[in-house]
Amino acid sequence: MQNKFLPYIALAVGISALSLSAMFVRWADAPGAVTGFYRLLFSTIFLAPLFVRQQKMLEPIDKRYYIFPLLGGLFTAFDFAFWNSSLKFTTAANATLLGNTSPLWVALFAFFVLRERLRGTFWIGLVIALTGAVLVMGSDFLNHPTLGLGDVMASTAAIFYASYQLITQRGRKYIDPLRYTWLVGVSAVIGMFIMNLVLGNQLTDYPARTWGIFLATAVVSQMIGYLAITYALGHLPASIVSPTLVGQPILTAVLAIPLLGEIPNTTQWVGGAIALVGIYLVNQSHLQAQEELPNA
Repeated sequence: MQNKFLPYIALAVGISALSLSAMFVRWADAPGAVTGFYRLLFSTIFLAPLFVRQQKMLEPIDKRYYIFPLLGGLFTAFDFAFWNSSLKFTTAANATLLGNTSPLWVALFAFFVLRERLRGTFWIGLVIALTGAVLVMGSDFLNHPTLGLGDVMASTAAIFYASYQLITQRGRKYIDPLRYTWLVGVSAVIGMFIMNLVLGNQLTDYPARTWGIFLATAVVSQMIGYLAITYALGHLPASIVSPTLVGQPILTAVLAIPLLGEIPNTTQWVGGAIALVGIYLVNQSHLQAQEELPNA
């Protein structure tokens, strides 16, 4: 009985941990790219012993396949840089919602580049999701033009996250999950380090509270969040996990009210709800299309 419910508990823990990401970025009182750098650096250091053990237990990785986690890490670095920075210009709810529109970009790439056939449900979901996103972004831009910039940055982050998912889909065929994740982390850390140097961001001399938040986001959002979701994916079908992850923006919006004092206006609530329905339909359509591929 316990094992039966453990994957669902892990899924709930993972979504809750990821929903706190925006809070940590706001609380850190540091540039978004810096917070993202330490989130990746600390988690990569903590996972290093597991990587070394896997290296000893499993066959060596073919050098040809290192390109996948290398690119995956670079995409992750840009994703974190844009998304974390967007939180300085828009609300936590908006950044999380727009950052989770990656399924739209993944499906569109599959259609235009990979020539995958998409159901009518996908196109309906796409229109609905974009309509909701326009309401959310439009409301911000009309009230505060600078917030519109944050929404664009969060949407750009979603494109890089979609790119990470697409390259990882290929790379995971040749590299096991733990070693792949660690190599992505190393690549992303290097990428974010260079970004911070280019941006002139300060990487040291932060107060103890900020260092504590850097550590918390690495452990809670990166390690607990991603490992819990990965565990759930190993025991539950993607048709359950993927749509459930759409609940992350909702939980972030709810948590932002008491933790950050951010209360979405009516248009944002409506737009967010519409966008989530669209993302859910896109998720379901894309998953069904993938399930049909072996029989094609």
